[in-house]
Amino acid sequence: MPPSAGPPTPALWRLALPHTAAAVPVARALVRTALAEIESPATDTDTAELLTAELVANAVEHTTGETPIELVVELLETGCQVEVHDPDPSPPADLTNPDDPRMPDPWQEHGRGLLLIRTLSASCGHRPTESGKAVWFTLPAVPRQRPPSE
Repeated sequence: MPPSAGPPTPALWRLALPHTAAAVPVARALVRTALAEIESPATDTDTAELLTAELVANAVEHTTGETPIELVVELLETGCQVEVHDPDPSPPADLTNPDDPRMPDPWQEHGRGLLLIRTLSASCGHRPTESGKAVWFTLPAVPRQRPPSE
């Protein structure tokens, strides 16, 4: 970006996803595409995809009905925020409690999603919406690597 240009304008993507497991790869692809659009420092795409997949999988698994799940990806100067909206107003279990003494059972297939989100995101949380709740996380921007000079 030329030095005279101002900061990039935040960008926002919204996508209604089916209330099925098929929503997970679609959500990952949207996050990957959105982050590729950034012309400033990029967020860690792999982490963003992983955490998005966890949020979408949780929304599909822990809510009922056929109401679509909404994915919202917002790119900011400071990184990105990803939200997943679902129809259930109940908050997710201890998403924002880093001191939760209950560790996931390492022998179980499930139970690590919220721990991953708490551990790998810069911040996370949930908020009520008119039609249920939004669960979100943010990731900071990371500087682009410059090629080594010869």
